[in-house]
Amino acid sequence: MHPMLTIAIRSARKAGDFIAQSYHLQNSTESSNKSRNDFVTCLAQGAERQVIDVIKKYYPKHSIIAKHCGERIGDDRDVQWVIDPLGGVANFIKCLPHFAISVAVRIKEHTEVAAIYDPVRNELFTAVRGQGAQLNGYRLRVIAAQKRDLRTATLVTALSVNSRQHSASYLNIFNKLFMQCTDMNSSGSSVLDLAYVAASRVDGFFGVGLEPRDFIGGELLIRESGALITDFTGNHNYYDSGNVVAGNSNVVKAMLQTIREESSEALKR
Repeated sequence: MHPMLTIAIRSARKAGDFIAQSYHLQNSTESSNKSRNDFVTCLAQGAERQVIDVIKKYYPKHSIIAKHCGERIGDDRDVQWVIDPLGGVANFIKCLPHFAISVAVRIKEHTEVAAIYDPVRNELFTAVRGQGAQLNGYRLRVIAAQKRDLRTATLVTALSVNSRQHSASYLNIFNKLFMQCTDMNSSGSSVLDLAYVAASRVDGFFGVGLEPRDFIGGELLIRESGALITDFTGNHNYYDSGNVVAGNSNVVKAMLQTIREESSEALKR
């Protein structure tokens, strides 16, 4: 096993166990929305610190980019650990058991290692660049021939709360794709959505205005499972735009055709 994947898994599991225990505690405690939001924020910060502590123990010179702790530049600037301690925070707040911890390693701006851990289902999605993607140790492989178009496809989607100014264009795309596919849903966790595409549980994904930490781990899973991930133009500028399309080659091609017809300049940053 890749040594950095070992540490990514160890840190994700440690944070995931911590979050899962707190989830059950929150689930049994009545509180106001404000106090619950504050509780979840503190929880995410605590989980993030646990991930950072594990990373720093083994790789003290590496740089870290974290949601709450910000960017920590180490002596080795070429290696960055990107952490999302609670992908699906709104689900957690509402006691919906669908969230995950994402830990990814980027070396010279290429994602090399990813671990996405769902502590409720005890599902661990992992990927190493050039070595494939796995779910709990079993190989993941997306086959394009399984879905040739959108008529039998199930899609998932996400609109970042920070990109609501794009809601009109987003809804136009949503409506067009919804009329073509079998089903469309939004789970509230982009990182798990992408993991589910890699696991062939859903067939395609599109998201608008996402932050890099929302998809970095999922990006590698998608690629290593044999699926595609692009921006809305079919290129790879999703780190800048935050607009993401993913799925097998046939589904992505069909989605892009619709998105190109419906997308507007408002979707560009």
